[in-house]
Amino acid sequence: MSTVSTSNVSRSEKRAIGSLASLYALRMLGLFMVLPVMSVAGADFAGATPELLGLAIGAYGLSQALLQIPAGALSDYFGRKPIIVIGLLIFALGSFIAANADTIYGIIFGRFLQGCGAIASAVMALVTDLTREEHRMKAMASIGASIGLSFSVALVLGPVLVNLGGLQLIFVITGILALLGIVLMLYLVPTPPQKKHRDGGAVLGEVFKQLANGQLWPLNIGIFILHALMVAIFVAIPQQLILSGLSLNQHAWLYLPVLFVAFGLMVPFVIIAEKKRQMKSIVIVALVIMVAALTLMSQAMSVWSWAVALGVFFWAFNIMEATLPSWLSKVAPAGAKGSAMGVYSTLQFLGAFAGGILGGWLTKAFGIEGLFLVLAAIVLAWALLVVLTPKPAHLNSVRVDILDQSSNNKSSAQYLDALINLKGVADAILIAEEHAIYLKVDASVFDYQQAVATVHSLGEKNEP
Repeated sequence: MSTVSTSNVSRSEKRAIGSLASLYALRMLGLFMVLPVMSVAGADFAGATPELLGLAIGAYGLSQALLQIPAGALSDYFGRKPIIVIGLLIFALGSFIAANADTIYGIIFGRFLQGCGAIASAVMALVTDLTREEHRMKAMASIGASIGLSFSVALVLGPVLVNLGGLQLIFVITGILALLGIVLMLYLVPTPPQKKHRDGGAVLGEVFKQLANGQLWPLNIGIFILHALMVAIFVAIPQQLILSGLSLNQHAWLYLPVLFVAFGLMVPFVIIAEKKRQMKSIVIVALVIMVAALTLMSQAMSVWSWAVALGVFFWAFNIMEATLPSWLSKVAPAGAKGSAMGVYSTLQFLGAFAGGILGGWLTKAFGIEGLFLVLAAIVLAWALLVVLTPKPAHLNSVRVDILDQSSNNKSSAQYLDALINLKGVADAILIAEEHAIYLKVDASVFDYQQAVATVHSLGEKNEP
């Protein structure tokens, strides 16, 4: 049995998933393209220092972290599409400001403004509005795949574009991509009836509860460190590749095979984590691999040594990117997944911001070798934290709607009792204002259609 219905994904759902995945990819592509080139191409701007170049890379993370949960909440009141369109306009404005900057401070301001176009929560809420419960995991997986693809394309495309027209060209294209995203939103994304869904977005009151949830903090700390690492290493790597004899316009030809191989190596580990229920063990393995990669980077001198070190790093990074959010969804309480993910994403963006500052400061204070060894020590400390963290129960989040809109406390208790006793259900909570019950279930034995039938049967009995 599983939570997946026998029904197929509808044409409208396919259209919604495809268009929203494309929208997300366009936006993330623009954010990521500066990552492999800023520390070299940005050094020519007035006022540039290692610390300010690092800040220019990570500045978007601060504004994104501050605004993504509020923007999601605003989309509950003013509609998903208006908030997303406004966010994309702000993102485009920041891109064009950065494109016209002649100092590093102008680029930092433009990058900060890009992050103010915080649409991630609103997009995820719109995915929830546009897809049925039984197909939502497919939709979220498609969004996740689009982010991974955009990251890989950005690392390859960034060096090519900077060779053609400098950082200005990258920022101009980024702004154009944001405007194309608005066209996608207005003309291709369906406009659904808006509904509240606690697995699709953060609820402000619930966010504070999840901030106090100790089970989530190893994951929140982990994603903070992971994205701080990603930004911090790119403060140093482009310049080191140049010193190894690889000009900036040739960096794409190093990243392309490295990312391809790293992705291939990642897949079996993610399968083992999910199918064999070995998520904690796989995360620990990935952290050990990452420590090895950072240690290799501290000693890398030639192009080949950098290729090996980067391949090992991205192998571990991809494993972590795929497993950490899955782990979080398994341990988040029933009805709290969206809020838990909101906290997690906030820490992710704060990590990117901190990584920019940390990378520049460590490079100046300890040199390249010191940078990577300090980062390796941080990852080792994270690994020790994960070792002490309990294994996650492999549970999925599911929502079942109640058709009986006038259900009283007695009938609500009946719904809860009936669902909590179904095979595979570990936890259940009724959210009266949404007329829905949220479940934590073992997908290998839980039957979603049986749950729906149970609710419908009780609803018929409770009809006056």
